[in-house]
Amino acid sequence: MEKDAEFVKKWPTLGKAIESGIESHDGREAQLLAYILSHNPTHPLDVLSTIDEFSLREDFLISVGPNKADILRDLVMQEKPKMLIELGGYLGYSAVLFADAMVKAHGGDAGLKIYSLELDPICAAIARQIAQIAGLDHIIEVVEGTAASSVSNLVKEKKITNVDFLFLDHVEDLYEQDFKVVEALGMLRKGAVVVADNVIRPGAPEYREFIRGDVKKEQKLGSKRFNLARGF
Repeated sequence: MEKDAEFVKKWPTLGKAIESGIESHDGREAQLLAYILSHNPTHPLDVLSTIDEFSLREDFLISVGPNKADILRDLVMQEKPKMLIELGGYLGYSAVLFADAMVKAHGGDAGLKIYSLELDPICAAIARQIAQIAGLDHIIEVVEGTAASSVSNLVKEKKITNVDFLFLDHVEDLYEQDFKVVEALGMLRKGAVVVADNVIRPGAPEYREFIRGDVKKEQKLGSKRFNLARGF
């Protein structure tokens, strides 16, 4: 409760979300798009700051937020992935963040690709528009459908083979199940980075236990795994 109060103090719109019990899929997503269009951002970081401003002043959004954005940006700059898959794209905030960091890390956009998987068709449509506004739609491809079916189709279509970076940010209860699908498809390259959001708070206990028991396989594959708590 003390931690919630701290978050609410920093992010006032979160208080409204906690009180109502509604954090998304109530029309705020379309309102965000209208807000972005009215502010006419001209580059990726401007798009991200506009989204953060909406979430802070207008209505809370379940995007990763500026604090975790810094952590993720630094990780991308360090690891320099060329192929990135995110399970749970929502409105495209993290996809824009990743794409911008990847371009900067490589000094250009040649050979870079992000597949952002999103179940909700309205959110997927908005995410495509936001990627276009950010000028990164040639890198970001939003794929509509469940995470498991989408990754299976992408592998079947031979669009993905060696994934450098996997970001789990959809439904915490599905993290373990969908990660096992990814593993079974053999789409992660050796040394791939795997990042799971909201694992500690609000929590994905099954995935945490699975990862703890999977240390030998992690060492064999050479993958690097990171868990993020909730934060803004």
